[in-house]
Amino acid sequence: MACRECLQVLIGVEKVNSGLRIINLRLNVAATGNDIVDEVNLTIEKGRVLGLVGESGSGKTTVGLAVLSHARRGVEIAHGEIYCAGTEVLGLDADAKRRIRGELVSYVPQDPASSLNPALRIGVQLMEVLEVHDFGGSSEARKARIKEMMAEVLLPTDDQYLERYPHQLSGGQQQRVGLAMAFACRPSVIVLDEPTTGLDVSTQEHVLKTIRQLTRDHGVAALYITHDLAVVADLADDVAVMYAGRVVEQGEVAEIFGNPAHPYTRHLVAAAPDIAGKKQIVGLSGRAPSPGKRPTGCSFAPRCELAADECREAFPPNVRISDAHSAACIKIGKRGETATQTSPTIQSVSQGDVIIEVRNVSAGYSGTTVVHDVSLTLRKGECLALVGESGSGKTTVSRAIGGLHREWTGSILLNGVPLRSAARQRSVEDRLGIQYVFQNPYGSLNPRRTVGDSIARPLLIAGISKSASRSQVLDVLDKVNLPNSYANKFPDQLSGGERQRVAIARALVSNPQVLVCDEVTSALDVLVQAAIVDLLGNLRKDLGLSMLFVTHNLPLVRSIADHVAVMSEGRIVEVGPSESVIGDPQQQYTRNLITATPSIERSLL
Repeated sequence: MACRECLQVLIGVEKVNSGLRIINLRLNVAATGNDIVDEVNLTIEKGRVLGLVGESGSGKTTVGLAVLSHARRGVEIAHGEIYCAGTEVLGLDADAKRRIRGELVSYVPQDPASSLNPALRIGVQLMEVLEVHDFGGSSEARKARIKEMMAEVLLPTDDQYLERYPHQLSGGQQQRVGLAMAFACRPSVIVLDEPTTGLDVSTQEHVLKTIRQLTRDHGVAALYITHDLAVVADLADDVAVMYAGRVVEQGEVAEIFGNPAHPYTRHLVAAAPDIAGKKQIVGLSGRAPSPGKRPTGCSFAPRCELAADECREAFPPNVRISDAHSAACIKIGKRGETATQTSPTIQSVSQGDVIIEVRNVSAGYSGTTVVHDVSLTLRKGECLALVGESGSGKTTVSRAIGGLHREWTGSILLNGVPLRSAARQRSVEDRLGIQYVFQNPYGSLNPRRTVGDSIARPLLIAGISKSASRSQVLDVLDKVNLPNSYANKFPDQLSGGERQRVAIARALVSNPQVLVCDEVTSALDVLVQAAIVDLLGNLRKDLGLSMLFVTHNLPLVRSIADHVAVMSEGRIVEVGPSESVIGDPQQQYTRNLITATPSIERSLL
């Protein structure tokens, strides 16, 4: 009997009548038995998308991997049932689990590059998926299926394109190849784990349309894991909100975003920037308790403005708000003040003389020019956002300003004085005057150095001894709202938001005039993002910092920047005040970017 026929016998249930059902799922830390997620109950009907949202560390990915009957090293599935198209997957043996992955349930990881083998052509990798599951029964049928798969994800179907290696594709193309692989064998359930996090809004729009179309056309139950609430509002049919390992609210999209019932959900919605710019993004102090440190009652009680003694006695039961909406809270209907503020976010910061001037800069790589004749000015105390699609030249310009990219012509002036092309050729004063904060908070810190040692590095470059720099390190930790004790911690002991604060502290310790922030919030959930935005705003106001904020997050631009410059194909196509450019764009390219940006407010209309 063929492998595919064996699998159908194994399943023994018609796939067409059911999607995904998770019943009372619990996963533990294997060494201690402390729960990572507990009492998770979710149902996704075929053809529908459920968005699973919550802070980093809330257990979203742990649940997603469990749908494939998989747990990370050091994690064990304690109990529960997961039915994919009628098949209970947790009880299968190891061989059966391997067979259902890709056939019955598929997974799309966050990083498209990590899901593809860099040494194999994409056509070979697509064929491999079909051959492993004996899909189609013959080589000719599988080749026809590959053409069909490529067309489904809006990629070229010719043999020449299939001969390409992953590195010859853009990020969006890599992600769509990953989607093609996930949908290759017509699975009944698909888990998508942050598949658009690193993509610009135009590429994200294509990927989301592809997911939506394939899910509905083929009756797939999709679990979409993300921290981008606007994407969920645009894509999903239903939403489940997780906090500290439990589902605290779930329901249809319009119900959750239009009438959030749980205080935590209200904080999430309040912290999400929107392209309409009609509300102030509001952060939330504190952090969710980790496994082994969770209280007996409601885990959100220590951060909740409505918490009372009864909230701390036992975890609250689910309360039915409507047929399509429930929440685990005994304070439903009562509102706090924190999550209801509405006003423009940008606080006016006085702006002074021009501090950075970019004049007719062209830049490239190995003789190929990718940035053409760019001119910009940044004033003291101003935040200038640099936006555009991936590959538009944003990071190349910012790295040239920071001295990290040396292949450029034209001139860049700091306080009217021309800068050398490479950082090593610049004076110590110039190097310390412009500080760079990188996108990835996990990769920007040396894991073998303590937080204090990492922050002190710029001071050592300036010739200040380690002992003399100690007080400055503690002072800058206070500026980014971190305790002095963090100076002795290592990066792996910190959350993503805390690492990004440390990276900002390292940039601030030398008292720079200019802070270059390159996608510093792209990997952060909305609450941490709101806290970082608030921190940067306060630093501008208190220290008179000038900021170049590189991002593809257009809603965030309206919340943080005074002016915005839009880049396309290496050129500035529009520049002006944020409210004017985002609210009334004059260029078609800018209008297309704004139209492609998901919006909670637009989705509720």
